[in-house]
Amino acid sequence: MIPVNEYFDGKVKSLSFKTVEGKATVGVMAAGEYEFGTGAPEKMTLIRGEWSLLLPGSTEYVPFAEGVTAEIPGDSKFKLRIARDSSYLCEFV
Repeated sequence: MIPVNEYFDGKVKSLSFKTVEGKATVGVMAAGEYEFGTGAPEKMTLIRGEWSLLLPGSTEYVPFAEGVTAEIPGDSKFKLRIARDSSYLCEFV
């Protein structure tokens, strides 16, 4: 069985799975603004769509192109502005 995670009234959904490298999720986000918290460090890759990311300690949102990976520190919070519905891969490192 593949676990399904749902956040923000169903506007963000992800499927959890394990790889030889560790735990990962793949999911979709509807257009909007979201804040997430991390336990472990994460690598988030934009698969399709358009988003800007505000990393911990930063004051400006940075746009990310499809295929680009962001490194998110563990035990932190980050914000995303999703300009259009997007898909992503999140790897926990």
